[in-house]
Amino acid sequence: MSNAKSRLAVILSIAGVSLGAIAGGLLLHQTHLDRQIADELRSWFPQVNPQQPTFQLTPAQVQKSEIAQLVNLSPTERQPYLEAMSQQPNHREYPRARYLLAMDRLAENQPQEAIATLADLETRYPLLAAHILSLRAQAYTQLGDTTQAAATWQQILTTHPNHPVAAEALFELGKTNPRLWEEAIAKFPAHPRTVEIAANQLTTNPNSLPLLRLLAQHALYKPDYTDILDRLTRAHSAQLSPEDWEMIAFGYWEKLNYGKAGAAYAKAPATPKNRYRAGRGLQLGGKTQEAIAAYKLLYSSYPNEKETAQGLIHLSRLVDLQPAQEYLNIVIAQFPHKAPEALIEQSKVLNALKSSESAKQARQSVLTQYSKSEEAAKLRWQQAEDAADNGNLLQAWRLAQEITVENPDTDYAPEAAFWVGKWAQKLGRERDAKTAYEYVLQRYPESYYAWRSALMLGWNVGDFTTIRYLEPDVEYSAPRLRLPAGSETLKELHQLGQDRDAWTLWQVEFTNPIEPTVAQQFTDGIMRLQVGDYLDGIFMLNSLAWRDDPEEQNQYQMLRQQLAYWQELYPFPYLEPIQSWSKDRQLNPLLVTALIRQESRFMPDIKSVVGATGLMQVMPETGEWIAGRINLASYQLDNPNDNIKLGTWYLDYTHSEYNNNSLLAVASYNAGPGNVADWLNRFGFRDPDEFVEKIPFPETYGYVKSVFGNYWNYMRLYNPEIIQKMSKIN
Repeated sequence: MSNAKSRLAVILSIAGVSLGAIAGGLLLHQTHLDRQIADELRSWFPQVNPQQPTFQLTPAQVQKSEIAQLVNLSPTERQPYLEAMSQQPNHREYPRARYLLAMDRLAENQPQEAIATLADLETRYPLLAAHILSLRAQAYTQLGDTTQAAATWQQILTTHPNHPVAAEALFELGKTNPRLWEEAIAKFPAHPRTVEIAANQLTTNPNSLPLLRLLAQHALYKPDYTDILDRLTRAHSAQLSPEDWEMIAFGYWEKLNYGKAGAAYAKAPATPKNRYRAGRGLQLGGKTQEAIAAYKLLYSSYPNEKETAQGLIHLSRLVDLQPAQEYLNIVIAQFPHKAPEALIEQSKVLNALKSSESAKQARQSVLTQYSKSEEAAKLRWQQAEDAADNGNLLQAWRLAQEITVENPDTDYAPEAAFWVGKWAQKLGRERDAKTAYEYVLQRYPESYYAWRSALMLGWNVGDFTTIRYLEPDVEYSAPRLRLPAGSETLKELHQLGQDRDAWTLWQVEFTNPIEPTVAQQFTDGIMRLQVGDYLDGIFMLNSLAWRDDPEEQNQYQMLRQQLAYWQELYPFPYLEPIQSWSKDRQLNPLLVTALIRQESRFMPDIKSVVGATGLMQVMPETGEWIAGRINLASYQLDNPNDNIKLGTWYLDYTHSEYNNNSLLAVASYNAGPGNVADWLNRFGFRDPDEFVEKIPFPETYGYVKSVFGNYWNYMRLYNPEIIQKMSKIN
């Protein structure tokens, strides 16, 4: 019996469930905002010190819920355990076990058994009473008893008229009484069933203002959402209120349609954020003159707001050199938090004006007056790299050390701290090198450089030349955290693994998507992840780091101390085909998972602007070439299994082209073999860390670090050996 099975057996035994009584003795079987926008947002919000999460659950936490150990198992795997618990009315999780058992029986087309399991359950489980009635109605429908199904749906409307589940009842009963659909629209406009009703009605009334407005506000998750916004603005522009325009602008912004978002924000209620986004959206949409006007309006309307500082910096890049200097001087004088960035921009303007000495003085001002800033860290790092390139390793080492002291919370700090170690080694300072590597692991545990540091300390994490064939031990089980926002019903559904029902309920409860609290944004991210929206879900969790309010930062820090937070960021979708094809291609499955996370955020239907498709972003012509090589007659790039089959073959191919060096293979996967060959000719390959830093394509440079950073995070979160080592570092 595996460790996971043994733990489950112990837990259920403690709970009073006899494994011997279980029938048959069955054993268990085991890129949203673009980089420019993201960099800009990071510059607004100070980075929070990353800390190592607590990885071990306490015994009390482990024993808190036996059901929690079962939610990720298949119906067949958990059936004997649920049946054992459901036969003990005094068991503390008796209602939960019956609920899950009924769900499973419905899923397996056993409606009669589901109805029997649900009998009188709502009296024992009032928290989910409405959902229990819904399950019963679904079971009657599956059984073909439409009379009892209708009566049960009607019972929901009678006993739970204001519960969101009533929207399901209105939807079903509205199929024979359309008046009830109008009631759903009036009472539950945000419910996904109501959104479905509105979308259906729109087919016969395609320009209905009420329907389009409802969908614009509540249908952000629909694939044709942008088309809905286009239709609304095209057909009803004159009738839309400023609040409507703000809603529309938010939708366009979320869908990365910045040009249309900027135009809509220009018509939204006047706030610093809306005025700023009007300018920024128009700028990114290529409407330069309109953007200039919007930024000027921002400054004249809100001369002292933080958004104005960033707007003036953008404005300086759109105008002639002389007015650019004037705008930057305003930022330097009035906005200390943006003065370092303004000084760097001013140095560029001065260089363009042939005032190199003044430009140098501007950069020096960053180091002397704003020594703690991100810009100061960047200047120091540039100086350290220059010193290293010129062979002055001692100066480079000292400058990198200065970053760890003066700028420990900047984006440059993990890299600088790692190179403190590398350069110390080259200088023969082995003890200093060890201290530096341990510091990186302690202070920046989720960084790419933490992986490189772990390797330098001799940990079994795989190097570029060995990672391909590494077979790390992985414990895939992930505990569910308790959601910080939402109703008790929502939290209960989530704990039970009823993710689609929880997500549905959240659509009604989440009423503030434009300005969410930390708890709401975190919960929204989890809800998205649980229903397969990994792209936006990961973004929602990651972007919590950009909060600038001290209390919100504290809330975020508390959330990120939980193991489940990190495991949500690094999940294992499509585990079975990844493992299968990785084994077939002799590839480390964690490396494949890490690459997929970077390529597509696990979104099987995603397509890049150049046509790369699916989980591993296979280009159509590349897929066709691979299919010919492996005699694959039929495939679909948006089919997860097909895509992984083709993508892993190509990753195996790039490895074979570079003697199984995973650094070169991954770089080639992104940039193509021709470019990698050129870089090898230009830079050589004496030191892989130096080679990475010299990659001239910004995209590939970031890609390599992201893929191997992802790999490291999967190791530190799921590999028992590395988890134990990390606990000792801290």
